[in-house]
Amino acid sequence: MATLTVVAACEPGPVFVETLRDFAASGLVEAAVLVNAGASVPTDLSVPCIHLAGSVFSGDILSAILEAIHTESVLFMIGGMSISISPEALERMERALRASRAGLLYSDFYDEREGVKTLHPLIDYQKGSLRDDFSFGPLMLFSMPAVRAVLAKHGPIPEVDYAALYDLRLRVSVDYPLFHLSEPLYSISGSEGPSAGEAIFAYVDPRNRAVQEEMETVCTAHLKNTGAFIPPERLKKAGHQTGAFPVEASIIIPVKNRSATIAEAVESALSQETAFPFNVIVVDNHSTDGTTETLSGLARRDSRLCHIIPARTDLGIGGCWNEALLSESCGRYAVQLDSDDLYSTRSSLQRIVDTLNEGDYAMVVGSYTITDFNLKPVAPGLIDHREWTEANGHNNALRINGLGAPRAFNASIMRAIGFLNVSYGEDYAAALRISREYRIGRIYESLYLCRRWSGNTDADLSLEETNRNNLFKDRVRTEELRARIRRNKRR
Repeated sequence: MATLTVVAACEPGPVFVETLRDFAASGLVEAAVLVNAGASVPTDLSVPCIHLAGSVFSGDILSAILEAIHTESVLFMIGGMSISISPEALERMERALRASRAGLLYSDFYDEREGVKTLHPLIDYQKGSLRDDFSFGPLMLFSMPAVRAVLAKHGPIPEVDYAALYDLRLRVSVDYPLFHLSEPLYSISGSEGPSAGEAIFAYVDPRNRAVQEEMETVCTAHLKNTGAFIPPERLKKAGHQTGAFPVEASIIIPVKNRSATIAEAVESALSQETAFPFNVIVVDNHSTDGTTETLSGLARRDSRLCHIIPARTDLGIGGCWNEALLSESCGRYAVQLDSDDLYSTRSSLQRIVDTLNEGDYAMVVGSYTITDFNLKPVAPGLIDHREWTEANGHNNALRINGLGAPRAFNASIMRAIGFLNVSYGEDYAAALRISREYRIGRIYESLYLCRRWSGNTDADLSLEETNRNNLFKDRVRTEELRARIRRNKRR
């Protein structure tokens, strides 16, 4: 019995046409909605086809699609690639959707290149999977009873140009699970997608500003709907922190095996010109490539350099930050510098500390310029995170994957919070925790040169590594959502 409507918003190439013929002949599909399909779709299909012009991501088109559907489920086929799925696999997805009582179901798939299939696993969805770029793959199977229920409860799809499907899945996720079927049920070919660099920085690209503003508006409405939204007037200033500090600021550099860059980084830190005393704390995480010897020599020449080798051997970058913060050498403010990066000017530290003091912030985040190893600027150039606003940056931070650099903290506040002992996402988790309670300041001029090279921790990541990193940050967001909901309930 036909229980499914297919919504196709992908290139109608030969593989797609054959897939559509298979669907039509299977008896599973009652109708097809073809968005911008053109004239290449055959007219002899055994199911009725509705043709629409526009974008499935716009509110008016998505609303028209949902109003036209009378089946129990709807399959969205999205993307500029060829999708091949058998009727048997489609039936498997429908059975799993019903059994899981999910509002949306998605599955793993195969990437097919030159006849070779490679498994493309996806990650589980959770409450903190708020990123608008969360990957469901090109096939998303929605339960129409769930969709109708959430639209009746929360109102119609908003009049947006880009964020309609994002809005729909967030609404569905409030009352229904979004179920990941960890089986490869189809194959895709014909699209490489954006490069790693493009994907990382897409949300700060000024060309995407209109898209991001819509996504932020939709996510903010979701946070309000779930009780996780924090009004800006509830955020505190850092206030007076008790305790004596040996210096006003400490530049913190965690390092392990960076013999090619550590001397430059330390010299950049020591060359800062300030109206206050500062030091540089390098936490050397048991380097074995000559980094330790380089640091020992630099420390002998300049007493402002504190070279710490932790007693523990199980520390990630976050654990190294905790060692620096708890050190008796740590200043009132703790300011970040990665071991392969440099400050862009001799006044960067002064600029950061002035902003911390003037705004009485618990944290300040600057802007940086992407360079190659030789410090030549490369695309996308300046990363200034202008998506941040005083009114809503602390809420929008739950939607995006990072806040920028260099990061600087009120050391007393950060000591009480502490960093997660991991080497990915520790700074993001700290920023989310601070922004739940305190005001964060921003500096939109470049203070920092960030090298993109093969030694970066996020260089040339495999799909498995990318999935692991995304899953970790989603878990961080999930915990933060719960904490914000609890905080709001206590008021």
